[in-house]
Amino acid sequence: MSVASSLQTAVAPGAWRYALACFLLSAPLAVLFFPLGFTVLLLGVGALWFHRDPDRTPPETGIVAPADGKISVIREETDDKGRSRIRVGVFMNVTDVHVNRAPTDGVVTSVTHRPGAYKPAFSKDSDRNERVVIDCGEYEVALIAGWFARRIHPYVTAGETLVRGQRIGHVSFGSRADILLPPTYDRDDLCITNGDRVYAGTTVIVAE
Repeated sequence: MSVASSLQTAVAPGAWRYALACFLLSAPLAVLFFPLGFTVLLLGVGALWFHRDPDRTPPETGIVAPADGKISVIREETDDKGRSRIRVGVFMNVTDVHVNRAPTDGVVTSVTHRPGAYKPAFSKDSDRNERVVIDCGEYEVALIAGWFARRIHPYVTAGETLVRGQRIGHVSFGSRADILLPPTYDRDDLCITNGDRVYAGTTVIVAE
């Protein structure tokens, strides 16, 4: 594999678009005012680092975290069929990997964009934020925008079969990823608590 191909696979799709704009601007800006050109160059490097996409090896069993970050939401809610279900949300800080992964096997029934606000993803108001919901029947994953993150990039479409740990999308520049667990699970089944650090595709949040 070439160096160029390796770099392409090491970052999320679209990351080079952000980086190249900075790289192209940095040279002429450096001629005019070196500190500014250097700063823009660093922004390009930062964009690639932010969109890094490391390989992950998922466990053979269990429901895994959909995102890197800290558990910020654990709550019980009622779905549209009147069933009690547990929602687990992961807040992705700016230093976290932002590529999201399938919590477990499933078939995508729909991928829906829901417009909304752009509140900080760690606040309670973020429940009204813009999101993309990937519905897999028994469970769903919501990729949620934040006050700065306004680019949600799903990788999957309706009808696709997912396997545990598969890449399903990313949110450029931060935010939150939620999983609405199957109705067969309750709080006693959780392996995590609020504030725990988790990693997409590897940290088990519900043991099966």
